[in-house]
Amino acid sequence: MQNHYQIIIIGGGPIGLACAIEAQKSGLNYLILEKGALVNSIYNYPVNMTFFSTSERLEIGKVPFVSNNAKPTRNEALEYYRRVTQTFKINIHLFEEVRTVNKAGDLFGVETTKEFYTADNIIIATGFYDIPYKLGVAGEELPKVTHYYKDPHFYAFQDVIVVGAMNSGVDAALETWRKGARVTIVVRGGEIGLRVKYWVRPDIENRIKEGSIQAFFNSTVKEIRETGVDIEMPDGIVTIKNDWVIAATGYQPNLHFLEQVGIELSDDEVRCPVLNTETNETNIHGIYLAGVICGGMNTHRLFIENSREHAVKIINSILQNVKKDATEQVDE
Repeated sequence: MQNHYQIIIIGGGPIGLACAIEAQKSGLNYLILEKGALVNSIYNYPVNMTFFSTSERLEIGKVPFVSNNAKPTRNEALEYYRRVTQTFKINIHLFEEVRTVNKAGDLFGVETTKEFYTADNIIIATGFYDIPYKLGVAGEELPKVTHYYKDPHFYAFQDVIVVGAMNSGVDAALETWRKGARVTIVVRGGEIGLRVKYWVRPDIENRIKEGSIQAFFNSTVKEIRETGVDIEMPDGIVTIKNDWVIAATGYQPNLHFLEQVGIELSDDEVRCPVLNTETNETNIHGIYLAGVICGGMNTHRLFIENSREHAVKIINSILQNVKKDATEQVDE
């Protein structure tokens, strides 16, 4: 069976790679299917992004991650995970999106945009960076609006509105302002987000205080047009001139995909997948979850550094099932 694997891993981020490494060490044959580039979420981070974590907390497979500073950058992380992939010669198919996962007899059938596979086990490690929270306002579909901020130079000497005051929004506001953009930040709450990196928070607060960056607190975007944006404030609506809108409103996991697969989710607003905490196996025998997807809508609970252990738990569970199946076959 040319397209059969003991494990198919959906998602080629750091945790998907960690699962592949553990499978490889255990002698299990596997395949990673990734719909985008290697560590696609990190690739889509802003080019100048700096991690909150130190480099050693992002390591997988016991491969040292050496960075120039205490906090590694996006580019350093991309280089590191490329090196990990090369070191272990990880079996991964990039730019191949999984369409469906179904039970096919005793196996799982996996249909992608390119091929059909079967597998004994499935590990879903899809993260949460692919689906942005929408503003839900008129004009959001205009080309001037983006949910994925990349390079600050693009916005030089333009009128830019940044929606949101968490890490991504604050970074976008500061970086574009430093490249000459005229920046306004729109914040739903009354202050800059409490989870903003501690070395960045004073910077944005001082820029707002001195008037370099205009900030509208307790405010929301009402409507986006070609040349302006309506902002609803506590005392009314104000319209300001605008060239670009960076909607740094956060992202959510693809829970719809889990539901399509048949994975049970909690009934509350967190919609957390129901898992065996010792093995990370879902309600479907042979399907496991790894990484931040395990937290459902609570995307701030799990990170690379505290979900690397999922790989070990999952592979240990699969190994136990393999041994159990082998024993039963011998008995028969």
